[in-house]
Amino acid sequence: QVQLVESGGGLVQPGEPLRLSCAAPGSIFNILGMGWYRQAPGKQRELVAVITRGGFTNYADSVKGRFTISRDNAKNTVYLQMNSLKPEDTAVYYCNCDADRRYWGQGTQVTVSS
Repeated sequence: QVQLVESGGGLVQPGEPLRLSCAAPGSIFNILGMGWYRQAPGKQRELVAVITRGGFTNYADSVKGRFTISRDNAKNTVYLQMNSLKPEDTAVYYCNCDADRRYWGQGTQVTVSS
């Protein structure tokens, strides 16, 4: 089963930054959109941010101005820079990409707590 590989999660205090990375394996070709979703305990998975191959971005209202999504097409990698983190950002973060179908990563835990 082909999966994306996420890294960068962890435990941080409110107000601190964190950067997530997600790499798609070389077996996935012609990647179009890439994105980040998150799922908090007891809640549905929700969109955080997406980016097209050309660099157009879209963000959830709750993260606008604090999170920045970017990608390196040569490396098939997408990043999520998260600043001014809040306790309500605590969740498992999943990356995905769209190519011949949608692929997902295994998820990485982000916990924001003092």
